[in-house]
Amino acid sequence: MKDAAAWSGMALEQDQRISEVVKREQSRLRNFIRRRVPDPRDAEDILQDVFYELVEANRLLMPIEHVTGWLFRVARNRITDLFRKQRAESFSDTAVVNQEDDGERLQFEDLLPSPDAGPEALYARSVLLDELELAIDELPEEQREVFVAHELQGRSFKQMAAETGVSLNTLLSRKRYAVLHLRERLQSIYDEFTKA
Repeated sequence: MKDAAAWSGMALEQDQRISEVVKREQSRLRNFIRRRVPDPRDAEDILQDVFYELVEANRLLMPIEHVTGWLFRVARNRITDLFRKQRAESFSDTAVVNQEDDGERLQFEDLLPSPDAGPEALYARSVLLDELELAIDELPEEQREVFVAHELQGRSFKQMAAETGVSLNTLLSRKRYAVLHLRERLQSIYDEFTKA
């Protein structure tokens, strides 16, 4: 009987700690996510996922030393996961030039092996998408933000200029440099896979 009361008391104490963390961090975390995720529904889903992971971590008795840092790290990971899903859907517009076939422009999807073509093709597809993600991560922050906002989130340059106060020409220039870098990286990936 003592053990049941002790467990019940510990569970109640855990619930109170989680409730306090949620109350204390919810507003900051929501603002952090909304600044990075334009769709309010996606932002709210991510927020709920973060708090769900906190509950699960507590349930599994995982030690979390710095709860606030942990919450923001989980939020960043969920945001990254969201953009990975969107990238896989959005990059069919990215083209590279096939030097051997009279400069024919190939869509990025043309470079990716079909996911139905077996384990080797699935692995190659995964490697290519990882390389693309790395290439985007290599961009300077300002270029990456403009590229992601325009290409992945579908925001217009006018909208970004109004929100950030950065001139339209500057935003266009940042996007141009981002595209040049990504084309160069995609071209080298294309060359590498066509030689194999």
